[in-house]
Amino acid sequence: MANLLLTEKCVRACPYCFAKEYLKESKAKMLSWENLIYITDLFESSNEKKLSLLGGEPTLHPEFVDFVLYLNQRKFHVNVFTSGIMPAKKLNTTKEYLLKISEENLSFVCNYNHPNTSTDSETKQINAFFKTFSKYISLSFNLYQSNFDFRFLVDAILKHGLKKHIRLGLAQPIPGQRNECLTISEIREIAKNLRTQLDILEQNRISLGFDCGMPLCIFSNEDMGRLFKLNKGRVLFTCCPAIDIGPDMQTWACFPLSNYEKRSLYDFDNVSEIIQYFSEQQNDLRKDKKGIFEECKTCTYFEEKLCFGGCVAHLINKQ
Repeated sequence: MANLLLTEKCVRACPYCFAKEYLKESKAKMLSWENLIYITDLFESSNEKKLSLLGGEPTLHPEFVDFVLYLNQRKFHVNVFTSGIMPAKKLNTTKEYLLKISEENLSFVCNYNHPNTSTDSETKQINAFFKTFSKYISLSFNLYQSNFDFRFLVDAILKHGLKKHIRLGLAQPIPGQRNECLTISEIREIAKNLRTQLDILEQNRISLGFDCGMPLCIFSNEDMGRLFKLNKGRVLFTCCPAIDIGPDMQTWACFPLSNYEKRSLYDFDNVSEIIQYFSEQQNDLRKDKKGIFEECKTCTYFEEKLCFGGCVAHLINKQ
């Protein structure tokens, strides 16, 4: 599922943001109708019918609702990554039109920071968004400190009736730029902290999905057994190009690599070519070190492609 950046505007300045410097340097570019139609045609001709809408904050795009309706009309599944921060007028318009779309064709992933980091106004808007689109929403949380507590996510899920799933991501470094993220040594500490919080997920049957870049070896066999059962057998530690497409039609493998060898979308004839190009790029980066830990060089799980050894952005930084 490729990610389309509708706008480079954002309502937040998260310290861990993969795109922080990218957005800061921009002049608030917006995806045009012409480019959206081109992208939709390209993906449809490639038999790919899923697209994610990102930003910045995608709902800031003045044509956000119309873009979603257009993609829905063309029978695409649309997944919107959002902070959930929308003024009442925007939320009402979004509600009026998008609640007509079924959950099978529309979903929201809300990047939910701890309420202590939000203003009262932001919290009020997020809660209104949760109340309005509850059955469409799953929560996402990005780790940029090894000492974390995501019980507030469980509280939000239970209070608002959101989907019982949490997407757990790692804030990765941006080669050549600065953002807050976990160091390689801190990544090893994640499993210890997570282990103390699995009980509350198991008690409430809330599944936990890992975004790419999570190494398998930081978890014990007991951890893996619990995660396996919690997630109905689906626990992934692999990584493939996400394919991010900017408003200017530049494309790159994923946001941690947004500063590394972009290409124009017009260079490719179909989606398979894009995936192949960036997969080969990532394979080249892994060729020598393989993964972020020294042990990755001789790891059976890496050789068997059960784990890709963490994010290649760390490898670029090492170089």
